[in-house]
Amino acid sequence: MVLAGSANAQKVNVKEAFAAAAKQTDVLVKNVDSARLLKPNLVSPRTVEKGQFKMVVSRDWTSGFFPAELWYFYEYTKDKKWLNLAKKYTADIKKEQYNRGTHDLGFMIYCPFGNGYRLTKDTAYKDVIIQAAKSLSTRFNKTAGVLKSWDHNGDKWKYPVIIDNMMNLELLFEATKMTGDSSFYKIAVSHADNTIKNHFRPDFSSYHVVDYDTLKAGNILQKITAQGYANESAWARGQAWALYGYTLCFRETKNNKYLSQADGIAGFILNNKITPADGIPYWDYNDPGIPNARKDASAAAITASALYELAKYSVNGKKYKAAADKILYNLSSKYTSTIGNNFGFILEHSTGHLPAKSEIDVPINYADYYYLEALLRSK
Repeated sequence: MVLAGSANAQKVNVKEAFAAAAKQTDVLVKNVDSARLLKPNLVSPRTVEKGQFKMVVSRDWTSGFFPAELWYFYEYTKDKKWLNLAKKYTADIKKEQYNRGTHDLGFMIYCPFGNGYRLTKDTAYKDVIIQAAKSLSTRFNKTAGVLKSWDHNGDKWKYPVIIDNMMNLELLFEATKMTGDSSFYKIAVSHADNTIKNHFRPDFSSYHVVDYDTLKAGNILQKITAQGYANESAWARGQAWALYGYTLCFRETKNNKYLSQADGIAGFILNNKITPADGIPYWDYNDPGIPNARKDASAAAITASALYELAKYSVNGKKYKAAADKILYNLSSKYTSTIGNNFGFILEHSTGHLPAKSEIDVPINYADYYYLEALLRSK
């Protein structure tokens, strides 16, 4: 176990980590291109399951992470090779700007197009972001004051909102900056405020799903889980989404209540006695199988990236940066695939949806995306 005092020794070598990730992603690109020759409608690599390379169509919630990773390689290396690949694979997801059937447009559109616009200032990307924000806004219900997450399982819930949805607010904040139309900003703030009110327990852990009543303001039908161990448990990736989500809300609004919320969530994650010494959490903090439970490298990568940003705003900045350094060091040294393995995915040992027996102990694209983001932010 590494004591806090020696945290300084745990600095990841960003140059080496990026070089290894780039070699691995070269393998991934080849596999993607081969897969697309057979099935051109499959646009992005998602995971490896049961030894099989799994690609997805553009409407999959994870479709944007692969092209977004390519933008990060371009940002770090300034190599035109990555720019051309990023443009090519970003274009494949463009039509999802009109998709009103999902809350995940932040992931799908903003990760690739947002990074693309930031790095190239191509106004075509800007137009896609604005249209995606308009599409996402149609999922807002004024009575409940939140964006609806899922349209499926109407027998289980009426108006489900998942903690993951905090991540999609960045798209709305950005659209207001781009257009001057404050309606997107107001929706984001309403969603963030109601999520603070309804999603969190006193210890700052979060429920996964909150089911809202759209007929009576402030009325909650149920608080449950879909991907966690139990309704009252703390699903690790959910805590990571919450931390990242309120950090970005503070960045965009400068409202201290979001900073307090992010600090509270960071406290829950970092002071948790359940988390192993390497900082990579078990998939759920309350799995009774701990310490023999599955880990979730994706939750760790999201957390590290969020902590690097939160460190800039919080009085606990030094502590957060040291914690992020430790997580990133351990991801880089113990959770990366051997070059050439796993079809080219970077990180191993993520857990997608354990209750559904789906994507357990696998590489997955969003783990890789937030890992690269954390590497960039660590500088």
